[in-house]
Amino acid sequence: MPRAYLSRILTANVYDVAIESPLERAELLSLRLSSSVWLKREDLQPVVSFKLRGAFNTMARLPARARARGVLAASAGNHAQGVALAASRLGCPATIVMPVTTPELKIEAVRRRGAEVILHGDSYSDAYERARELERTARRVFVHPFDDPDVIAGQGTVGMEILRQHPGPLDAVFVPIGGGGLAAGVGAYVKCVRPEVRVVGVQTVDSDAMRRSIAARRRVRLASVGLFSDGTAVKEVGAETLRLCREVVDEIVLVDTDQVSAAIKDVFRDTRSILEPAGALAVAGAKAWSQARRRQGRELVAVCSGANMNFDRLRFVSERAELGEAREAVFAVTIPEARGSFRRFCELVGARNVTEFNYRIADLHVAHIFVGIETRRRGEAREIAAGFTRAGFRAIDLTKDELAKLHIRHMVGGRSPLARDESVYRFVFPERPGALMTFLTSMSPSWNISLFHYRNQGADYGRILVGIQVPPAERGEFREFLGSLGYPYVDESDNPVYQLFLG
Repeated sequence: MPRAYLSRILTANVYDVAIESPLERAELLSLRLSSSVWLKREDLQPVVSFKLRGAFNTMARLPARARARGVLAASAGNHAQGVALAASRLGCPATIVMPVTTPELKIEAVRRRGAEVILHGDSYSDAYERARELERTARRVFVHPFDDPDVIAGQGTVGMEILRQHPGPLDAVFVPIGGGGLAAGVGAYVKCVRPEVRVVGVQTVDSDAMRRSIAARRRVRLASVGLFSDGTAVKEVGAETLRLCREVVDEIVLVDTDQVSAAIKDVFRDTRSILEPAGALAVAGAKAWSQARRRQGRELVAVCSGANMNFDRLRFVSERAELGEAREAVFAVTIPEARGSFRRFCELVGARNVTEFNYRIADLHVAHIFVGIETRRRGEAREIAAGFTRAGFRAIDLTKDELAKLHIRHMVGGRSPLARDESVYRFVFPERPGALMTFLTSMSPSWNISLFHYRNQGADYGRILVGIQVPPAERGEFREFLGSLGYPYVDESDNPVYQLFLG
């Protein structure tokens, strides 16, 4: 029962390292949503994340002999920094296993606090398994990032502070969910003290292990997770966090990359602070929840859980924020390759601002245009597309099409008559030395790369678009190659955007 956690949270030992983070009203976002939106600023903690609460509470409760032997943890960043800070304050050795894909910024932050860092594997799961192996041989205590009652209680102090700082009417608290420790802790406290307040979990559409697990009433392990919100990219939630979240989380809202990017921009506009994607997840969820229900005059709290942002990633966030705010729509428009057609197209666009325009002649009869158009409100993209269609121009709304937004916008005009037997795939692979060469050298020499697009977005993962010419007789061997590669991939050969511009 969540009530069993009430005394744990009230007596949690967190304030030797953590601050009581402020609860600040987001004035501009509140105006846009016609509700009061409050930001719980966990990004202002000493390790710019809430994670030090649970880590310190757990480690402070260890027997002196156990602390003297030292602790182990596995983390891609924020939990690692929390454990490292707690260890330095408590005077105990700490070893953190981190994926080799972890940005150097986070690795150095952990080392500066005196912890030993071991780099292992491409994902948190790889690092976790290695840490568990070391636990058995080194006889150190493993500090779990979420599935531990003391960790959950430490994170629950965030909920305790929210209700103390906002004693008046409160409609909903939005909490990001990865493994579920923060949502379980905050939800347990809120439901014990103010059961009328809704607790809303927020996950990305490609990392929704908790939502699926609650629906299935058992832990569901995802085959793969999205990497943009790396702080919540968890394939399997905890047993204890699932049990608690089933009781204390009222609903889960899913958001995508564009919505999270827009939320990062929203918080920046209000606070001049830059959150990491996982840190802005709750804000994105609060916006989606409010807009879907068209509710106004509400009192909403969003937990800004962290700000360990790789600066170079801002290029990608900035590009996608406009789409997430519904301030840009992207289209593929087909017009006759005839005199006067372009003028008619421009008249349809009218006074709207064109944000992107790509075209290359490829046919004697029709022209395919890739265009971005600034929009003023949600739903306007459908109206623009309908206007093109009424004028006799075939239009496809690409605003939600990942292939178009990531790659095709940079490659319009790449059609080739030589690309016979071509298949096109999107791959995601860890941005580490040698990853690209591993991909290339693992291919059969009889398969020709007919298209290749790669753009470094400054993140800890890379995206490529590859056209591969595979003879029909070798399709079976090619499918085996895809299965053995170990990188997430999507077959885009039938995508209409590919067929229009490259096929």
